[in-house]
Amino acid sequence: MDVQQMIVAANKAQCFVSPPLSTLIITINTPSLNPNTPSKTPMRTSLSFLRLFCPLSRPQTVLFRPLIPRYAAPRFSPSFSRHFSVSSAPFSASAVGIVDEKEREEEERWDFSNNETEAKFVFEDNDGVFADNDMKHLVAPEIEVKELDELPEQWRRSKLAWLCKELPAHKAGTLVRILNAQRKWLKQEDATYLAVHCMRIRENETGFRVYKWMMQQHWYRFDFALATKLADYMGKERKFTKCREIFDDIINQGRVPSESTFHILIVAYLSTPVQGCLDEACGIYNRMIQLGGYQPRLSLHNSLFRALLNRPGGSSKYYLKQAEFIFHNLETCGLEIQKEIYTGLIWLHSYQDTVDKERIKLLRKMMRESGMEEGKEVLISILRACSKDGDVEEAERTWIKLLGSNDSIPSQAFVYKMEVYSKVGEITKSLEVFREMKKCLGYTSIASYHKIIEVLCESEQMDLAESFMKELIESGMKPLMPSYIKLTDTYLRLNYHDKLESTFLECLEKCRPNRTIYSIYLSSLVKVGNLGKAEEIFNHMGENVTIGVNAKSCNTILYGYLSSGDNSKAEKIYNLMCQKKFEIESLLMEKLESVLRSSRKEVKKPVSLKLSKEQREILMGLLLGGLRIDSDEERKNHMIRFEFNPSSIPHSILKRHIHDQYHEWLHPSSKLTAGNGDIPHKFNTISHSYFGFYADQFWPKGQPVIPKLIHRWLSPIVLAYWYMYGGYRTSAGDILLKLKGSSEGVKKVVKTLKSKSLNCRVKRKGRVFWIGFLRTDSMWFWKLVEPYVLDDLKDFLKAGSETADDCAVESRDINFDSASDSDEKGSSDYSEDDNP
Repeated sequence: MDVQQMIVAANKAQCFVSPPLSTLIITINTPSLNPNTPSKTPMRTSLSFLRLFCPLSRPQTVLFRPLIPRYAAPRFSPSFSRHFSVSSAPFSASAVGIVDEKEREEEERWDFSNNETEAKFVFEDNDGVFADNDMKHLVAPEIEVKELDELPEQWRRSKLAWLCKELPAHKAGTLVRILNAQRKWLKQEDATYLAVHCMRIRENETGFRVYKWMMQQHWYRFDFALATKLADYMGKERKFTKCREIFDDIINQGRVPSESTFHILIVAYLSTPVQGCLDEACGIYNRMIQLGGYQPRLSLHNSLFRALLNRPGGSSKYYLKQAEFIFHNLETCGLEIQKEIYTGLIWLHSYQDTVDKERIKLLRKMMRESGMEEGKEVLISILRACSKDGDVEEAERTWIKLLGSNDSIPSQAFVYKMEVYSKVGEITKSLEVFREMKKCLGYTSIASYHKIIEVLCESEQMDLAESFMKELIESGMKPLMPSYIKLTDTYLRLNYHDKLESTFLECLEKCRPNRTIYSIYLSSLVKVGNLGKAEEIFNHMGENVTIGVNAKSCNTILYGYLSSGDNSKAEKIYNLMCQKKFEIESLLMEKLESVLRSSRKEVKKPVSLKLSKEQREILMGLLLGGLRIDSDEERKNHMIRFEFNPSSIPHSILKRHIHDQYHEWLHPSSKLTAGNGDIPHKFNTISHSYFGFYADQFWPKGQPVIPKLIHRWLSPIVLAYWYMYGGYRTSAGDILLKLKGSSEGVKKVVKTLKSKSLNCRVKRKGRVFWIGFLRTDSMWFWKLVEPYVLDDLKDFLKAGSETADDCAVESRDINFDSASDSDEKGSSDYSEDDNP
């Protein structure tokens, strides 16, 4: 039976379809309400085909109700750029080296001086009110579209019915070819009907593709109702990229998106564990109020506020202004301000470097006026604020309230009380609090040990500090590095160089290498005149990329050589500092000038910034792996944004190396300050015209592309850094590389790899291509890149060896034996194009 005969049969059958049968059809095609289960259309049956000719009803609203996630994030100031990066999961690897993975993770975050639960706000009411519960109450404009039986031409009805049946079954490329073949007769009303029909049967991906095809036609007229409905459906399916694309289309047409679109897009951003989505949600929330003039629902205020406080690792404190803006909107709109809003805002204020105690006092007063009692979180926040400036009286009043409450006192409260007393020089009381903690809780926390050792070192009571350090080591708790650094730094200040050396050697046995403690030991060797050992340590630092040398260590060894009169070695360090563009201290520069003049050499003048060959190749590898370049409106100056996954140990190792490689290009806010050796997971360069070539090649229009000349640039070092930054080793030992761009660009990359005798396979998932080196092919790839892979990453990335862990979440479901998702079922099988 051909299509024409089926249509005639369907028209006859329509007269006999009873209402119960119609109800049955709708029930069969209703998708699951589970947000983790992709919406799939059932097999086409005669009943579903008959439904094509039923009158269009208003599209049903499908509500997904995932809780707003609590996910890890790096420490960075929120940026409301539209771009975001996909968070990558940790590499699959077993424990290697001196210490195990657990200790590596702990030492990466030792600077917070507390555990994960303390750095994250704990809600008393975990149920709360979530913004996705309000989506059904939002009003959206109605779509005006003619029904099939209202069309006068029989042939048009037949062709539209055929398209309604065929389009959902095809991928994007085939769908566009089918629509292009119908361009002679398809008009705005026909394409609108197709898009609406696809939404009615929950084929929203197909509806989106029809909408994008419409926009490219000469007869296209912007339809606000259609764009709004489609954006809302995309957002409800948590496909925030497509929802945002339509949202921007509406704004580019000079229209203000509806309240429903704002609301749903924010919820979509909050409901996905992708880096940068919280910043996007904040930006849309601000525009909803300032551009749209809307008053968000109470649940939306609360959901966004909760998401801000759910940032772990102390990064929530950077969102204080946004939290205050939400609080201000709640006040001005006359909405109910819940207890957790007051508590969370006080908590955020207490984490600031400079605490606004007047603001905290006002918030506490507002809580009392609202009849709310100050709970444990508020009292802990007050103690934390008191520890910043040594307010003993307020701290003791707060402590009495904590003792009088029914809740148990957390260990961090003891640490804050110890810090309060140490600020005013009452070391004995700090010791009493430390001992009181063990009596009350039955144990002493790692943070309390770090704090008491720090307090004793500052008061130069080294015997007590050493006894507590010994006790800490015997307890088996980790990390130990913060206390080792504090001890060695104090020994250096007191000129206890023998004790410093023994402590340094003990630290190397128990902890992984750390630049800070190496720099302290180097300073000690120079101070006592042991330049032979100092040179050995300095060379070791330079050879080990996980430690590395910086301006401080170079100035230290340079001072030693100049003081001892070893001018030839001083000149070598000077040349190294010029090569790395390190700044030489002014006092050393005066001595150095006389040395260079005596050897008839001129002091090198500062040269303009320029990337070395190694820096250029590293940058290309990182760009292939997903590194982002932001350009100004005129595309004259460009900024490189380095972003690393905070939960990945290999990324934590790589970020220090990259930070050192591009230190002279970094923005002042991204450079390390004295006494702070912790490198953030996000940092960026200055805006400079020198990056214009890379912006034009890899990010010409604010979107990642694969350069036409990529075949010239795929050197082994480029491939190595692409693998380290944007690649994964699976549990089976295969190697996967992530790549974004066009199909033509990917073909060039694959052709170039094959010319290097590297066989690979390609799998597409949404907008992301995965290049896979499987089985023996992975070994050939590894042999090519191994010399350029960082030593500390080789055990994580070496091909061929199986591991017990799962591979990264991004690449877990990739099957190279099946066709790409651009060829088969449709990208609607996945939750998001960039996050398969």
